[in-house]
Amino acid sequence: MHFSGLELIKPKDLRDARAMIAIPLTEPLDLLLVDDEPDFLEPACRFFQRQGYRVVAAANAEQAISVQAKQHFHLAVIDQNMPGMNGLDLLVRLRQEDEELKVIVLTGNGNVGSAVEAMKRGAVDYIAKPFGLDELDALIRKTARNESLERENRHLKKQLAQTNSLKPIVGQSPGITEVKRLIDRIAPCDKPVLILGESGTGKELVARAIHAQSLVADRPLVVINCAALPEALLESELFGHEKGAFTGASEAKPGLFEIADGGTLFIDEFGELAGGLQAKLLRVLEDGSMRRIGSVKERRVKVRLIAATNRDLVSEVAAGRFREDLYYRVNVLSITIPPLRERIQDIPLLVKHVLGDAWKIGEGVAELFQRCNWPGNIRQLVNALERAKILADGDTIDLQNLPPDLRQVSIPPGDSLQDSSPNIGDAVPMASISQLHIKEVLKRNQGNKAKAARELGIARRSLYRILDKMNASD
Repeated sequence: MHFSGLELIKPKDLRDARAMIAIPLTEPLDLLLVDDEPDFLEPACRFFQRQGYRVVAAANAEQAISVQAKQHFHLAVIDQNMPGMNGLDLLVRLRQEDEELKVIVLTGNGNVGSAVEAMKRGAVDYIAKPFGLDELDALIRKTARNESLERENRHLKKQLAQTNSLKPIVGQSPGITEVKRLIDRIAPCDKPVLILGESGTGKELVARAIHAQSLVADRPLVVINCAALPEALLESELFGHEKGAFTGASEAKPGLFEIADGGTLFIDEFGELAGGLQAKLLRVLEDGSMRRIGSVKERRVKVRLIAATNRDLVSEVAAGRFREDLYYRVNVLSITIPPLRERIQDIPLLVKHVLGDAWKIGEGVAELFQRCNWPGNIRQLVNALERAKILADGDTIDLQNLPPDLRQVSIPPGDSLQDSSPNIGDAVPMASISQLHIKEVLKRNQGNKAKAARELGIARRSLYRILDKMNASD
């Protein structure tokens, strides 16, 4: 069999091949080359090794089978016509052992029938002789890139499946009952929703409930937290970027608006959005148009926006920190989630939901929970219960299993704690509970404000503002 692998290729084809070769490999590629012609196999091995592949050569089907039994390959290039087992039969045999193996078949010039048969048997592509090694390299890189995109897509679908899982909204208090009523009324329409409430009240849970009852419940629900990312990275996450748009942008990347197209985008800590991004977001909400960073091409998306914040946006607008037009664009429908201190009657239901039926509450714990101001709201309650489960000796949660900041709030008369300070049975004034909690969390994190903010469930900038107020009142 004659191979013309070193023939010159046409200028246009060469440009196309070089363009594909410029695509970087996303990971080291293990390549299996199978051909009975040494005049092809040896120079091809040297060529692909220079391109950065990890190459293993096999002169026939038997060698290829033996090699595959010892090593995993991402991709195999197989000559169709070989003595003994031919390339098509070898293709089937190799993919029986590894169904994720991608195979490119080398076919005779003009042999369309064999190329079609190769694709039917599981080949991802074929290349007809004569061809240049640049052409084959371009085809391999394209195949590797497509496989990488498929893996990313599978990973994204897995993330979305986890993101779309729904937890119940627990409670029967008037405030939470009104929240549930509003969810039922708001969910079926496609208008933006603004969820207001303190940190830890369950704003994301409400957003998930709205999406789950919406007309696009079968579409993606994509979640992003504005406070968790710096402005430049947040813009890239929301709107995507083109290859070369900035240092490190080695390939194009879709933004979350594109990923959420047809579904719902939930933006948490919405009040932390920087001014430049506020303007860009307003445009998407007005007509659905957006541009990736580094692109002049407009894209159109249809996304239902749900935003959540613990800030007073009316005050932010008055102070000039938040755009008034964006506020009114987002605040078409709003839900305010009451803090836990205003729905104390829900605490037994919440405790039972978190702990399940296997756990019991010790003497004084229920009363302590009722007296606490819960500055961290439900998140604080859940964290306290999870901590107590770890520290409890048996299946009963006692006062000494709770975090120190909770135990210092109010201990019913007659109860006592080991290693506790005297006179802690007297209630601490409610106005100071939030400060006590924050100081305890800061102490636990050795003064690290970033870690303390994460534990408190608030943005770092929000913690700085609280600390400034605390220092001013001292």
